[in-house]
Amino acid sequence: MQPATILIIEDHTAVRMLLARLLEDAGYQVCEAANGRQGLDRYRAQHVDLVITDLEMPEMGGLEVILELTRAFLDVKVIAMSARSANELARAKLLGARQIFVKPFDLPALLHAVQYELQH
Repeated sequence: MQPATILIIEDHTAVRMLLARLLEDAGYQVCEAANGRQGLDRYRAQHVDLVITDLEMPEMGGLEVILELTRAFLDVKVIAMSARSANELARAKLLGARQIFVKPFDLPALLHAVQYELQH
């Protein structure tokens, strides 16, 4: 059985690398994007089971990414994260994010959320 593929869209390299390592160690395939526009291109080019996106990014923010993904792909699964305001995260949820996390977040809780979303 093929491992699930997770796309991480995060402009901060250290955070992106941390998430990639956590998910790869848990047995998932990971692809990465440094901004929202790149993330949308990756999602369209490759089958992805789950997207984890930051909300505050250059070029295209996470809210716009979530909106574009949920409009074009009805079965997309998105987890949103942000160090900014709870209002942004609430908007992400309204736009289709299944789960939201405030940075800094608890890594085991995020991993549990990933497992849950992939099973449901």
